[in-house]
Amino acid sequence: MERREFIKGLGASLVMLSSGVSTSALATDIKTNKKNLVWVMLRGALDPLHTVVPIKDDNLLTLRPTLAKSVMKSALALDNQFGLNPALTHLHKWYLDKQLLPIVAVSSGYESRSHFDGQDYLESGGNLNNLDSGWLARSLSGLSNSAISTSKYSKQTSSAIAIANSTPISLRGSNAVNTWYPANIKAADDDIYRQLNNLYQDDKSLLQNLTDGLALQDTAMIDDSKKTSRKFIELAKACGNFLVKSDDIDCAMLEMGGFDTHNNQHKRLLKQLTELDSGLAALKSSLGSQWDDTVVIVATEFGRTVKENGTQGTDHGTGSAMFIAGGQVKGGKVLGDWPGLQTEQLFKQRDLQPTTNSFSWIASILKQHWQLSDDAIAKVLPLHKPYSNQIMM
Repeated sequence: MERREFIKGLGASLVMLSSGVSTSALATDIKTNKKNLVWVMLRGALDPLHTVVPIKDDNLLTLRPTLAKSVMKSALALDNQFGLNPALTHLHKWYLDKQLLPIVAVSSGYESRSHFDGQDYLESGGNLNNLDSGWLARSLSGLSNSAISTSKYSKQTSSAIAIANSTPISLRGSNAVNTWYPANIKAADDDIYRQLNNLYQDDKSLLQNLTDGLALQDTAMIDDSKKTSRKFIELAKACGNFLVKSDDIDCAMLEMGGFDTHNNQHKRLLKQLTELDSGLAALKSSLGSQWDDTVVIVATEFGRTVKENGTQGTDHGTGSAMFIAGGQVKGGKVLGDWPGLQTEQLFKQRDLQPTTNSFSWIASILKQHWQLSDDAIAKVLPLHKPYSNQIMM
């Protein structure tokens, strides 16, 4: 490999794919009244009934004789109808502190069972014909562009960061989007970076990439030479650091896979939900006082079958669950209309019947948290209007 190609590769492991964040804004803690939005995508189709457990629905034990027994008695009580998976201890505390809204029986409206299309549908905002535009990127444009927004919350510059190897569909279509992910190569010492700095003096593009990359690495505040840095808890911590250290970044995306539980679901979900719970707690901790001005949305592409299969797992379904959390979220209650689990109440007699739409809940957050106008929201999610529920203080 030629030296220049190696150097470019090293730079690429440090920097974001597009450059919309000022490195000067990453130097110190920012004191600002900006309102953060964090989108967490759970890939693989999270099982809703093993996460927000309908503990009073007698049909659950009939349909899931093994899975239901493993979680019903130990579920963390939410109200007289639902409990949280026991792995979600931090989220349960948020619920008790009225900073968490679990939403049951929710769906994006995607009715097939392909992970790839389901995720694309959710990230694009319901348009599989245009995967170059994501709902979150369009929301960011609505926040920044006064021509399409009458938002009371507006800033001269707003940008987003995806904690990912490449720009996810949710954030495609905006030039104010950046990506960051821990490097896959062994961390270099300071002397290497000094030598690179000297070498790049005559190449402004490479020099800027190196400068931005080092600033981002410092801002993330994790040791990316360790394998643990790629675990969700470390990525979530880095996400919070980016939001706190920059007055431009007020939008972020995290993603976590491993939720396709066709077999041995209880054990596998216990591990995944524990990591998710710890990661979200790390995000809140790293945000510090900015938690009060942050809303976190957690969603997945679709749900899973109501009936367990022969390998103590579940298969691809329809209705699922999502979460809204934050310091000013009007939490402490379960949202969504519960359809029931009797055969005639199921979607196609096999799945949890959706009663509300993910995009309308997202639209509600855009209106109440970012205070986007109805016209701006219509450009983001043209087929979905906000719900009337008051979800923010």
